[in-house]
Parts: sequence; structure tokens; C-alpha cells
Amino acid sequence: MKKSTIIILSIVAVFVIAIFWGISAYNSLVKMDENVTEKWAQVDNVYKRRADLIPNLVNVVKGYAAHESQTLENVIAARAKATSITIDPTTATPEQLQAFANAQDGIGAALGRLMAVSENYPDLKANQNFLQLQSELEGTENRITVERKRYNEACGEFNKKIRTIPYSFFGFEKRNYFEVSESERAVPEVQF
Repeated sequence: MKKSTIIILSIVAVFVIAIFWGISAYNSLVKMDENVTEKWAQVDNVYKRRADLIPNLVNVVKGYAAHESQTLENVIAARAKATSITIDPTTATPEQLQAFANAQDGIGAALGRLMAVSENYPDLKANQNFLQLQSELEGTENRITVERKRYNEACGEFNKKIRTIPYSFFGFEKRNYFEVSESERAVPEVQF
């Protein structure tokens, strides 16, 4: 074989290998991007679970604490506000994620007040439906924490990958983390 033929075949082979590597690299970024979207869907899913539990909890409390209507209305209003905000994880800005977090914090605060009200009603605290709903709500809060962590981990892996060479040449956009809101950062005041 001629030297020029060997050189040409070598160049073609290197070019073909580079194309296949580029396709593989791009596909790995697409999979990571989809993983981030999937993780956000799970975050959204557990927040929806919490929102679905709230009407049942409010109805049980309503039967025992009819004169606590303002607390119940606050829980319902916080739920309505939180469920009205939807996030597209592929285009979510830090501000949108913060608005979502703030709305979710509103639910948390309203539920905290509702649980405090329940302390005034021994019959309510002994009610099996209330205890079950309270337990499910506590479990859901734990799931929210886990899923937010998983989402942030997926964002971190994706963001690290797209910032490295040669992956940075593919033009993928950085994903925003789900961050703790200012109200969650505040140190709670404990009074005796």
C-alpha cells in the first residue's frame, strides 16, 4: 500500500472515531439533562402529595376546631398559592425557583400554625384520621427534603460536566439549584 493511502485512511479513521466520540459525549449530556428534569418532576411530585394531604387534614381539624377558621383559611390560601406556581426545570431561573420555594414555605408555616392549634384539642390529637394524616404529612416533608437533595445533586453533576472541555462546546445551559429560601435560613426564635 502506498504511504499516501495509509495516511488518508489514518486521517479518515481518526475523523470517524472523533465523530463517534462526539455523538457519545453529546448523548451523555442529553441523558444527564433529562435526569435533572426527572429529578425536578419528583420534587414537584412530593410537593403535590403534600398539597393533596392538606384538604383532608383541614377537614379533620375543622370538625374539632370550628372557631379556628382563620388558621384553616390560611392553610387553604397557602396551598392555593403554592399549587398555582409551576416550574419548567429546563428554563427555571433562580428567581422562579425562589418564588416556588417561598410559596412552599407559606404552606409549611401555615401547617405549623395548624399543628400548634391542634395542641389545644386533646380529642383531635387522639383522632385516628388526624394522627394518620399528621404522620403522612411528616413523611412527605422528609420526602421533600430527599427529593430536593437529589435534584440538586443531579444539577451539580450536570453543571460540572457541561463546564468541562470538550463538553462545554455543546452549548448546554447551566441548571439552577433549588436553594433554601431566606425564611428557612433565619434562625428560629425559641421562647419559654
